[in-house]
Amino acid sequence: MYKPEVDGKFNLNLSAIRHDGKTEKELILFFRASGTVYACECNFCGSSGSKLNETARSYKNITIESKGISGFQFVWFTDGIGWNTAKHNLEETFDVLECLYNLNDLENGAIKKIIDANEFLNSILK
Repeated sequence: MYKPEVDGKFNLNLSAIRHDGKTEKELILFFRASGTVYACECNFCGSSGSKLNETARSYKNITIESKGISGFQFVWFTDGIGWNTAKHNLEETFDVLECLYNLNDLENGAIKKIIDANEFLNSILK
């Protein structure tokens, strides 16, 4: 879902992370829970490369740009051996993104720590 669609559906103004409409980034999953709209990205990095560095920088920027948007939270789920060679970029993003999780976190209930599972299911089924 592109951000303009989210603006209308969830009554948000995400122009801060669109650079006032000059750029578009499609985010994977949006849902509302406990009065907060969550935008989630998920990926698995099986190999190294410059794309990982750019991905980490992009998500760091989304996090910084969205700090002033009331009722909005960016969440990133990522894992894979590719991050072994891009640890510094991942660490920079981790320093600003409070909701950055790996597969182990998911297996140990990371989503439950963010929101109630029933509320999550109800929000994405609407």
